[in-house]
Amino acid sequence: MDHMNTAPNPQDHAEIAALISGFFRTLDERRFEEGWADAYFTDDLHVTSPVGEATGTEAIRFAEEAVNRFAATLHISSDVLIHTAPDAHTADVTWNAHMTRVHLDSTLFTVGCVYDARFRRTDGGWRVSRMGVRAVWTTGEPPVVGASVEEARG
Repeated sequence: MDHMNTAPNPQDHAEIAALISGFFRTLDERRFEEGWADAYFTDDLHVTSPVGEATGTEAIRFAEEAVNRFAATLHISSDVLIHTAPDAHTADVTWNAHMTRVHLDSTLFTVGCVYDARFRRTDGGWRVSRMGVRAVWTTGEPPVVGASVEEARG
């Protein structure tokens, strides 16, 4: 991140933090109507997570399927740190997240993680073009990787 400034303007910080919160709320409320991801991501989005990588529409489907494996989810974000490029059109952003997931049998799976993302300014505002998530700790049983959502739901 050496090429990035360390102090974004307050408006950019507020917009980026609101985008993160809005994305998490969309996941938790499962508001996956047609085109929902356009408010958060660029078309070339690339996501890396502990269970794999995906790009574009595949990455969007991956997010939807991940939360649909559970009866409920709650994502909480904090400590948003933003480093903007000198041209103010890209920003490297990190934040912490605490994610609680309720399995269909009511047991919990919780994750403490760190997100690392690249945001790009578009005509519609800031959007995420790259996002990685790294688990720092977990408790409970994770979902079965490779099982379909239908299999997870029984």
